[in-house]
Amino acid sequence: MKLGFCSALLPDLSLDEVLAVAAGEGYSCVEVMCWPPSKAERRFSGVTHLDVTDFTADRADDVRALTGKHGVAISALGYYPNPLDPDPAVAGAAIEHLGKVIHAAALLGLKNVNTFIGRDWHRSVDDNWPRFLETWRPLIAFAEERDIRIGIENCPMLFSRDEWPGGKNLATTPPIWRRMFADIPSAHFGLNFDPSHFVFQQLDWMKALREFAPRLHHVHAKDMWLHRDKLADVGVFALPTEYYLPRIPGFGEVNWALFIGTLIEVGYDGAVCVEVEDDTFGRTLEGRKNSLRISRKVLAPYFP
Repeated sequence: MKLGFCSALLPDLSLDEVLAVAAGEGYSCVEVMCWPPSKAERRFSGVTHLDVTDFTADRADDVRALTGKHGVAISALGYYPNPLDPDPAVAGAAIEHLGKVIHAAALLGLKNVNTFIGRDWHRSVDDNWPRFLETWRPLIAFAEERDIRIGIENCPMLFSRDEWPGGKNLATTPPIWRRMFADIPSAHFGLNFDPSHFVFQQLDWMKALREFAPRLHHVHAKDMWLHRDKLADVGVFALPTEYYLPRIPGFGEVNWALFIGTLIEVGYDGAVCVEVEDDTFGRTLEGRKNSLRISRKVLAPYFP
């Protein structure tokens, strides 16, 4: 396994600078964000460390030169929009750009692209299903032709009243995953697994890792702290932001020795990338670098 981090944490740095930070902090890989250059719609979105709009083989050579210069690999390209948005223009733009991300990954000789399934949050899972199949069958076929694996992160994307009641990502629980992989059985279709989302949903990540081991294409390392006094007051139907706090690994409720041990047990040998959404370290560049420094110290003992 390789220990890395998600580049969304460092939106103010260039790709060259992000790779330099990774090398300096002892990380061996980075998940590189590839949003279309634009104003971010939400925090941690809109980050463009690699512009894939008109990506060419020559540009791929330039990027490989950068990774070689710093001795840091790219674990995956990341782009996390809503391809099932109820607005056809929004969904269409997301699907089109996701195709460009897949194309760029192939030119770079990578294996992984990470994203969301998306969802019309006003509709049930069943009502979203026909559109899910219509959208994702051709996307997975497109990725499969280029030998790119799609890793779907399991974040519910339910952070505000605007995303209530369903959240903006369909692929949040094992029953939905079983249905997804039964209807689109391609081995190139899998998960970018993040245990923190299981914490506040009160799901069993160990059981899921074992069941879906063949579908583990990429892993995020983010922790979660539940304010149980607040949860006892507002209940599970409240927005998760009313009772949880994202933390860096080791500062929340995930048992990282058990988590990494389970990954080893099921034969996972890919990237584990720290995803920092923990504001307790502040929003300054130095504070964010410090969060990476501490995260590496927590996780490094479990890696070769």
